[in-house]
Amino acid sequence: MNRIKIQPARLEGSIELPPSKSYSHRAIICAGLTDGKSEIINISYSEDVKTTINAMRLMGAEIKEHSDKLEISGVSVVDDKKRRIDCSESGSTLRFFIPIALLQNRETVFTGKNSLKTRPINTYLEIMDKQGIWYNRINRELPISIKGKLRAGKFVVDGNVSSQFITGLLFVLPLLNGNSKIVVKAGLESKKYVDMTIELLKRFEIIIVNNNYREFYVEGNQKYRACDYEIEGDFSQAAFWLAAGVLGGKVSIEGVNLDTLQGDKIIVDIIKKMGGNVIEKGSTLHIVESKLNGVTIDVSECPDLVPILAVLGALSGGTTKIINAKRLRFKESDRLKAISTELNKIGADIKENIDGLIIRGKEKLKGGEVNTWGDHRIAMALSIASIKCESAVIINNPNVVKKSYPNFFEDFKKLGGVINEFNMGK
Repeated sequence: MNRIKIQPARLEGSIELPPSKSYSHRAIICAGLTDGKSEIINISYSEDVKTTINAMRLMGAEIKEHSDKLEISGVSVVDDKKRRIDCSESGSTLRFFIPIALLQNRETVFTGKNSLKTRPINTYLEIMDKQGIWYNRINRELPISIKGKLRAGKFVVDGNVSSQFITGLLFVLPLLNGNSKIVVKAGLESKKYVDMTIELLKRFEIIIVNNNYREFYVEGNQKYRACDYEIEGDFSQAAFWLAAGVLGGKVSIEGVNLDTLQGDKIIVDIIKKMGGNVIEKGSTLHIVESKLNGVTIDVSECPDLVPILAVLGALSGGTTKIINAKRLRFKESDRLKAISTELNKIGADIKENIDGLIIRGKEKLKGGEVNTWGDHRIAMALSIASIKCESAVIINNPNVVKKSYPNFFEDFKKLGGVINEFNMGK
């Protein structure tokens, strides 16, 4: 499926939310660091999740895959052979496993592809320099080889680059021989992702003390305890179906945890603020077509929502401003440039600035041919934009959705979407 053509169509019906990718990464790692056996229930085998499963296996965990769950026996056998962990395009896998690899004095090579090769990891390089841990890389990109053991102590981390560095350290510091402290400078963004990590750690009986996100105190010599854990639905994916309903349809999203710690749950409040009609009932969200108005949206705590928020802004009355989005330039693509470029191709009016977007809304877009920039969220957002286009949207390289949501287009068709598939050159 190299290209697809999506006809403008109203989407209606009910959709079951796929499991959270963020919680899946964390649960696999926590289970893999125990000395017992755990079941991780409600798993979707997206490319990113499969990457973390393979990385945990290389750390020494035994993992059995079933259709909807994983059986994980924690790290037991460790040899001294050099290992190579392919992180593909998963920033979470790379940033979580660099400190995990430093639990064992064994050379580990981390590789990746496309934009991940240049994703910033300076926070860890500074830590390794300070502790005298050996590493080697060429031209400031992957692959990187590391060898050494992390020591307990004080770790100073920039909070405005990525919360993933803090999560990576939180997985490992409890296992070290001695107490540690993480000091956050420049203010922590995406706090909810750290909350999710601490919540998962607590389920596996690891305790972290959070001092108002400025410092995290971690007692050493703790021990992960095996347990069974069920992954909840993913709000970053719910955002696409909420947008589908409000732009032109009547959609119900099932399997939602309305008490979630996921920061992307804020999409519900943003759509309501824009004038969208969202009804919360039990574990289901109901949304119907609504007239939207432009608003200013601070995305420092929900950067993954930007592509679909840009679509909503492009089809709202007035002007929508997306601010505090500078980190979006270092994702699978430069998402600010990618989403503004592609939406403008099909008739939107979007201008980029250094850390955000200014969007002048329209009632309809014209349709046309777009590219995904190798980015799953760009592909899904452009698919939803087709709902309010005058003619079809042709999407090149739609398969990138497999990174996080392998069944996205099947669910799109389930709601009445009209998709024609064809190969390049035909």
